Amino acid sequence: MVTQSGPPSPSPELALRLDSEKQPLPPAGGVNIYHVKQRNIPNGNKMDLTEIQNYAIQARMAFIVGAGTFDRVFAGIRFAEIDGYLLYVYARDESSAAEIEDNFVLPIAIVASQIVGREIDVVVVLPKVLQ
Repeated sequence: MVTQSGPPSPSPELALRLDSEKQPLPPAGGVNIYHVKQRNIPNGNKMDLTEIQNYAIQARMAFIVGAGTFDRVFAGIRFAEIDGYLLYVYARDESSAAEIEDNFVLPIAIVASQIVGREIDVVVVLPKVLQ
């Protein structure tokens, strides 16, 4: 019986894709180091969200978190603008902004990325009084 040591090798299609995505650097002490391609960060690529995009993000978030949580936390929220990879969100008050920032930034980033069609990495939640 032959046992295989180490992880299984990837399929030929996956191996080809992986090889095309990363370029190995010279080995250092027996460890392969791969150069990761940096993405282009749009400088000054600012975009105000339309009312339809704002409402679409609100509707998806209401579906995800449920009506009770949405009414309590997200009432009065406005998804305002995107600057590069940042999404600016205005909540009705400081306590709502803090709760959104603590618990809901990841789903907001995912939903907004899908609706707007651009990658969003950081969600900045501010109370409306600081708008």
